[in-house]
Amino acid sequence: MSESTPSPGLPRRLLADPEMVAACAERDFALIFQLAKRKGGFHPSRIARACELTPSRVGEVMKGRPKITNMAVIERIADGLRIPGRMLGLADRSWEPSPIPRQGPTPAVGPARAPLPVVDSRSGSDLDNILAIAAGTRVTPNVLRSLQASIEDYWRRDDQHGGEALRPAVIGQLRYVTGIMRDTADPNYRRSLHGIAAELARLTGWTYFDARQYNTAQGYFTESLRFAREIDDRPFIANVLACLSLQSTYQDRAQDAITLARAAQDSARLVGGTPRLMAMLSMREAFGHASAHDQEPTHRAITEAQQHFERIREGDEDPAWVEYFDHTKLTVDTGIALGQLGDATAAEPLIAEALRAEPTTNLRGRAFHSFWLARTQLQRRQVELACATATEALDLAAVIESPRVVAHLQEFRHLLKPYRANASVATLADRITSAAS
Repeated sequence: MSESTPSPGLPRRLLADPEMVAACAERDFALIFQLAKRKGGFHPSRIARACELTPSRVGEVMKGRPKITNMAVIERIADGLRIPGRMLGLADRSWEPSPIPRQGPTPAVGPARAPLPVVDSRSGSDLDNILAIAAGTRVTPNVLRSLQASIEDYWRRDDQHGGEALRPAVIGQLRYVTGIMRDTADPNYRRSLHGIAAELARLTGWTYFDARQYNTAQGYFTESLRFAREIDDRPFIANVLACLSLQSTYQDRAQDAITLARAAQDSARLVGGTPRLMAMLSMREAFGHASAHDQEPTHRAITEAQQHFERIREGDEDPAWVEYFDHTKLTVDTGIALGQLGDATAAEPLIAEALRAEPTTNLRGRAFHSFWLARTQLQRRQVELACATATEALDLAAVIESPRVVAHLQEFRHLLKPYRANASVATLADRITSAAS
């Protein structure tokens, strides 16, 4: 088919255009649509048909309002315009050529999961392969420090803006690290590289979890477990199991969440897990019990978390990845667990206290916690106050990339139904609907 003939998707030359590549990496759909029109001859009506959107919606997006964060819409755009999944930080689409199979067995946790993304010879992984080959065994302490600093920067940016735009870079660095790991003979360097690969795989899994792509997230979490297990890093294994436990609560698999949290605690105890780490893991168990609406075990797990936290002492050798679990985080997590149990009277002041103390730079965390505060306020029939708090969460959701936040707000819209006669409620519900579209 010639490029002058209308094709099912964007021309290959446009998909290779650096401006389009950058726009896809940032999920800048305003620019993607503008480039599709200007360089690909796709007028808004054609984009609308291909992506199952209305022409007016396409026009609004091209003007930069509002941003598209809904994963179902993003996937429709990828499929409608035939944008490869990797360009948008998605798993490979069903219409893409099959990737080269991974060599050797892939470890699994529980039943069979979706296959992990693999390095192949298509554009996008070529540079990673070239760099890995060129690096050979020339790993130095400076290289390791640089990689670790990148991870810390990724987590900071993930907290501030969400992980959607970060994902392509993180996956690329994971490919790079696994490449040089294969060519590195020094056992000390190999151990450090395995630890870095485990962190990158967990971060990748987290970005997919935040995007509510749970099967792909579990694949990367499993990959992270494999890297950590190869160096017997029991605390990090506990950390990944805690991530899987939290994901299970989102999938309404309360018993799985509890089992995974307890397995994480067992792994941490094998090497004398620090009080801070054990406190975090106990709170993950509390979330599992709370999602099952089991009062007594939830309160017991919360008490255990508080007791562990009280034993924290200056000089504890906490892993860097658990340092985020401070008093403010313990407070807000306790409030959320109590809110899940329906004890809004106890939950509301805890979440409000944590929001006052929480860093203003942690936009995604503040959006989540504002939602939970609004939910407890609504449970207490404080309708106007709940709407004001949820509006703050909605405003934060407009500047971050987190489908989980949007999903929570959609849940809140459902909770508002009995109060739709209230003008504030009707306005907020309409705004949430618009943000989710």
